[in-house]
Amino acid sequence: MREFRSVLLMSFFFFFSLNAFTQEKDTSHLKAVYDRALDFNSSLADSVLYYAQYIEKEAAKLGFDKGAVLSLRLKGIYQELREEYDSAIDYYYQALEQSRLLNTLEYESSALSDLATLYAKINQPQRSLDFFKEAFAVSLKRKEIYSIFTNGSNLGSIYTRLGYPDSALFFLGQAEQIAIENNLTGELHSIYNNIGNAWFYKKQWSKALHYFRLNYNNNIAADDKDLLWYDCLNIADVYIENKNFDSARKYVDLSAELAKALGSKHKEADVDILYSKYYAASGDYESAYKYFKSWRRLDTALVNQRTLETIARMQEKYNVKQKEQQNQMLELTIGRQRLEKRNILFFALGIGALAITALVSLFLIRRKNRLLKKQNELIQRQNNKLAKFNAEKNSLISIVSHDLNAPFTSIKMWSHILLSDISNFTEDQKRALYRIQSSADNGEILIRDMLYIEKEEIRHQALNLEEVDMNAFLEDIVTTYQPQAQQKEIRLHYTSGEQPLLFISNRYILSRICENLLSNAIKFTPRGKNIWLKVLETPDHISITVKDEGVGIAREDIPYLFSKYRKISSMPTEGEYSTGLGLSIVKRLVDELNGKIECNSEPEQGSTFTVTLPK
Repeated sequence: MREFRSVLLMSFFFFFSLNAFTQEKDTSHLKAVYDRALDFNSSLADSVLYYAQYIEKEAAKLGFDKGAVLSLRLKGIYQELREEYDSAIDYYYQALEQSRLLNTLEYESSALSDLATLYAKINQPQRSLDFFKEAFAVSLKRKEIYSIFTNGSNLGSIYTRLGYPDSALFFLGQAEQIAIENNLTGELHSIYNNIGNAWFYKKQWSKALHYFRLNYNNNIAADDKDLLWYDCLNIADVYIENKNFDSARKYVDLSAELAKALGSKHKEADVDILYSKYYAASGDYESAYKYFKSWRRLDTALVNQRTLETIARMQEKYNVKQKEQQNQMLELTIGRQRLEKRNILFFALGIGALAITALVSLFLIRRKNRLLKKQNELIQRQNNKLAKFNAEKNSLISIVSHDLNAPFTSIKMWSHILLSDISNFTEDQKRALYRIQSSADNGEILIRDMLYIEKEEIRHQALNLEEVDMNAFLEDIVTTYQPQAQQKEIRLHYTSGEQPLLFISNRYILSRICENLLSNAIKFTPRGKNIWLKVLETPDHISITVKDEGVGIAREDIPYLFSKYRKISSMPTEGEYSTGLGLSIVKRLVDELNGKIECNSEPEQGSTFTVTLPK
């Protein structure tokens, strides 16, 4: 059957080529071939490659410079359909570089979207977000409605994955409005899927299920197995969260059948991790662990360390090429400047009386240029070394975050299984199990804090601002930490105002600031004492204060409170775990909001931390 399809394709191209000869270098037929190939799925991957090679060959004959971009993108799509992600990213980077050389915004936007989508697929959502933002900016510059719609929808999807559902719903709402206003109803599947995921993240199960079922019914009617797989997976996940295990099993099984029918190992891996979640939620931990191992095996095969390192090398290669192009432009500019200086010199020599002055000036300028050149060469060598070290550091951090997550997840799962029935254990055995679980939690916290404190990209990201009711917000924080305080018989004091206290800021950053301060206060406060939390508003600022009756801080330690990896002499009152990173993270987050943090403390007299944020 495959050989018969190849014969048909060859016949089609023979006819198409004969027709192209009559067009006298008319390149529109190449664009038609390209558009046709974009609609192919994984079952027609070989045809995509054939189209790419055909376009490359014919474009060279016709002198069609944009043909290289079309061919490179199709080759990337071919590799992605075959799940060869490192090769796919290489072709997408080449397509991006070529589109920028030709100054074609349409193909630049496509290449950026391809890279963003593939980075999301290989579990690098932050990198994906960066490329989607670039693609969205290019779409706005082009004022092309469909491209704005597509990239807006993708931004919503990746914001949900990074844990910003409100930002996701903002972009998805705009994309849905664009689709309705411009009669793009055929594209609503992706919008509804992403909106459903955002509501799922916010634990609004009924709203999420509504959007997933809309897609399911539409794709049943259209017999679209690829999209139907996503719908079954999403619906099953909602039913698992609702503890409706019969319905959940039905849709998990359907998604597994569709993944096998589509022949996608990536989809089979996603089904295995959902099976693991289903069995864990229903209490069958042995089956949950079996599917977890199956997912781990498939996931490692699809995106292993070698692939990630290859992708990092290709990304660095692309950055180096961009730098070389910038240097070439700089050299052309310097060349023009030198030509202008030479003309000035000739003019000066022509006016006799100023000849000596002109020669002396030229000598001094050249001497200065030689010194500057030496300095620039030294700076360039240093920058190259720093860039190399930084790339190695980023690669190591990426590998650590990916590879260490699974062991901690496995430890927590086994400890949870053991703790589900502890009636036959001795007190020492129980304490040992609790310590295992606590150590796994502390390990995850330490890795997350180390990655966060070293991650400089946060300084270059736009803040996602929203209106926050500080009274309700702090009430939620206190409620979250009330059980931890009660374990040490510590009384938390916070009185919410009668009227809403509205403040525009980033909810996630505010949460991390308050949680770190309150957690520290509980750790360093003895049993039976008090902690006070309050918020005050002035015309220009909001101030949040956390005051405790804890062990206090020595005067000589206060200047080092917010230093990275610096531990002070004060110790938690009951041996609680402390990484030494919490206050340095708080300081960095406060700086991100253009605020300031102060500490007043005396040994054995408690501590008062005050965060002041501008309106």
